[in-house]
Amino acid sequence: MAVGVVIEDDLGRVLLVKHKPERGGFWQGKWICPGGELEVGEEIGEGIRREIREETGLEVDLVKALPAFDRIVKRDGKVKLHVIYVDYEAKLVGGELKADSDVGEAKWVKKSSLGQIWEEIHEDTKKLLKLAGAV
Repeated sequence: MAVGVVIEDDLGRVLLVKHKPERGGFWQGKWICPGGELEVGEEIGEGIRREIREETGLEVDLVKALPAFDRIVKRDGKVKLHVIYVDYEAKLVGGELKADSDVGEAKWVKKSSLGQIWEEIHEDTKKLLKLAGAV
């Protein structure tokens, strides 16, 4: 299960990240919302806050749960990836932005400027941004 957030700061910007190239994977080369895998025995909120700290160095407060959805990727008739997204809207409450862990880049983007990089945003992240009302 993937957990994450659409983080908005006081300036009306949202945080997007890109994975390091050597990580590869389904989200490679696209801007996504920060998050990751929930660990066994970890509560959702706890997992989200841990992932955000690990990837970005930031602290967040969870504001509102977004509707869960999944992504199933099939190749040659076989399921190669099945992700269930459990995400929240969140507010930035502390920390200093530093791309870390498997994140190679992180940047704040004004909501009004998301259209300028829309083609560089992963399609699942586009859905999350819409669900959060960021676009």
